[in-house]
Amino acid sequence: MSIFSAPKIDCHCHILDPVQFAYAPDVAYRPQGQETGSAAYFAQVLRSYGFAHALLVGPNSGYGTDNRCMLDAIVRSDGMFKGIAVVPNNASADLLQALKAQGVVGIAFNVALHGLAHYADIAPLLQRLADLQLFAQVQVDAPQMVQLAPLLLASGARILIDHGGRPTVPLGPHEPGFQSILQLGATGLAHIKLSGWQKFSALPCPFADTDWVFTELLNAFGPTHCMWGSDWPFLRATQRLDYGPLLNLFAQRVPNAQVRQAILWDTPRRLFGFGADAAAQL
Repeated sequence: MSIFSAPKIDCHCHILDPVQFAYAPDVAYRPQGQETGSAAYFAQVLRSYGFAHALLVGPNSGYGTDNRCMLDAIVRSDGMFKGIAVVPNNASADLLQALKAQGVVGIAFNVALHGLAHYADIAPLLQRLADLQLFAQVQVDAPQMVQLAPLLLASGARILIDHGGRPTVPLGPHEPGFQSILQLGATGLAHIKLSGWQKFSALPCPFADTDWVFTELLNAFGPTHCMWGSDWPFLRATQRLDYGPLLNLFAQRVPNAQVRQAILWDTPRRLFGFGADAAAQL
């Protein structure tokens, strides 16, 4: 079966619609032009490439902790979308429960952007996520994981690592932060997104210097703990990126059809509770 016709779930993407949902006044970056995209347009993109579902991620750019745009996309999607929200570090259990009721499956912690000090007080929030069976989705630059991993493991929260852990590619697989990420994979308690190669590669697509990263992550986490994401609409991209070539890159790196199905479909459908009949909706 062609990768374009096989059932799939995109596990990292953003909706940015400043026409319908104005950006928050205090955000540091305000995406414009081709960095934006409405929910309706993104649904067309997904259907064009044979995707039944997507996991939307609330962007720090544009919206910060304002999740209205993402939540509106979820409620209007007839089950196509679920989401990862951005909340203050002191978010209450009631707020988290309300977000969960609206299709949110986790909370994002962008350590790569805000730094470790910004999240020094998140232990109580992580505990609330654990109690509600919500994911703690972390985007780090790999060296930050040395300090963060013990906190994540101690919390009991479900761990979801963004963008392959953003390794420091020139330092290779033995860099301590990347080793911390591989060790999380070995515990069986964490999942990882095979996505965002442009964020840490020094080369244009197909990001040949990250081949070893893909292999190491897949071996450490296994297909039952991996998922794929496009990162659409490619915020702050320094090079041209397109949906189709990124999907083809994944197909080239995973020639085994059963492993591809696990990563693109079985694993995210199980983890995030997307409908069992989703493939029939394409």
